Amino acid sequence: MLYVGIDLGTSAVKLLLMDGAGKIQKIVSKEYPLYFPNPGWSEQNPEDWYEKSMEGLKELLADCDKSQVAGISFGGQMHGLVILDKEDQVIRPAILWNDGRTGEETDYLNHVIGKDKLSAYTANIAFAGFTAPKILWVKKHEPENFAKIEKIMLPKDYLAYRLSGTFCTDVSDASGMLLFDVEHKCWSKEMMDICGVKESQLAKIFESYEAVGTLKPELAKELGLSETVKIAAGAGDNAAAAVGTGTVGDGACNISLGTSGTIFISSEKFGVDENNALHSFAHADGHFHLMGCMLSAASCNKWWMDEILRTKDYAGEQKDIKELGKNHVFFLPYLMGERSPHNDPNVRGTFIGMSMDTTREDMTQAVLEGVVFGLRDSFEVAKSLGIKIERTKICGGGAKSPLWRQMVADILNIKVDIPESEEGPAMGGAMLAAVACGEYASVEEAAAKIVRVVDTVEPNPETAARYEEQYRKFRQIYPAVKALFPM
Repeated sequence: MLYVGIDLGTSAVKLLLMDGAGKIQKIVSKEYPLYFPNPGWSEQNPEDWYEKSMEGLKELLADCDKSQVAGISFGGQMHGLVILDKEDQVIRPAILWNDGRTGEETDYLNHVIGKDKLSAYTANIAFAGFTAPKILWVKKHEPENFAKIEKIMLPKDYLAYRLSGTFCTDVSDASGMLLFDVEHKCWSKEMMDICGVKESQLAKIFESYEAVGTLKPELAKELGLSETVKIAAGAGDNAAAAVGTGTVGDGACNISLGTSGTIFISSEKFGVDENNALHSFAHADGHFHLMGCMLSAASCNKWWMDEILRTKDYAGEQKDIKELGKNHVFFLPYLMGERSPHNDPNVRGTFIGMSMDTTREDMTQAVLEGVVFGLRDSFEVAKSLGIKIERTKICGGGAKSPLWRQMVADILNIKVDIPESEEGPAMGGAMLAAVACGEYASVEEAAAKIVRVVDTVEPNPETAARYEEQYRKFRQIYPAVKALFPM
């Protein structure tokens, strides 16, 4: 049978067709616009997601035996606020995960309600990108829109709703809303009261690998598919990427170098770090995970290449970077503020250490290193909890760079395993669809049979030692400049 994974990203939707053995048959990508109505704000039109997904599905399935398509599932950008009215119309543009407008609401939740209470209710504290602060922002600044809310959704769940008619979410994506009791996998009554929402406005909760319904008859006809095609709940992009790289079970690690950057540690048991620097979320495999998330990762390099250097030759800009661990230029990768571990929506990107002999390559290298140093901040929190990580999988657009992969190995001083497929959330979505359709008995079985490691990047001991000294310097920069923001 055939399975479709839909990765609803920030800049594009990627659709992947996989057979039952895990072989990728075809990949299609469709871009859509991103809007920045004010500095630090980030929005999209949910209708764009649906239109481009349908366009992508038609192209993806054009040449296959459509009678073999059994299931569709998702990996999607997390935390975005999608609100619908009684007529199922989108009330306002979706407020995205990297939107920083909710500083006041985040402070209210953390300091008036209190971090201890939030952690007790949800296993997490408030971050500007989370969904609950966005709801409070709409309540305060757009009361007419707040009064219209009939349904509150996350981005990928809007697609699931349009395809199946089921108002649903999954445990991994719901974990990032600050409305979900992660430990008990249910909505938090206390958080609903704080945000002024009712449970009827929130979706029915599923495990990521569960079927939520079938494809709507009219859409099945439009796509040339059977009405029995199952729609599975899917997962937040990082949990879906972890499934796609086989990061399931206890103690496995995955690093994602996508628009955002994450370090993802799977666990069979629920756990919370005492400072809530890492997110404690439910995982798509039915268990739990800890995650550190930085808001700008590969997007830092995209900004540097596209907007500053004005080139698309990413590999060409990296080819002359040879001396790792010796750069005198540092870059703080906080172009959209930062989440883990600083929780500071106001901080911005910073170069420091330039001199008259600084080269173009030095600046490019600093951008790449700054992202990995930012990931190491979360890695250090995990180590402080007694979690021992000796190797990691890697995925995301940035993972295609051999130089960046070597930096991850050297700066974290761990082995980096390269999966055969670097498709991350789309692959994970297709695997979840396969589990929902009974092709595999569990997510763990699917990962064990499908995911293959094709290469391992070893850390260079001498370079790792130099980066140890570099990282100590990097850690001093944020505390030194923090008071300068917002500017």
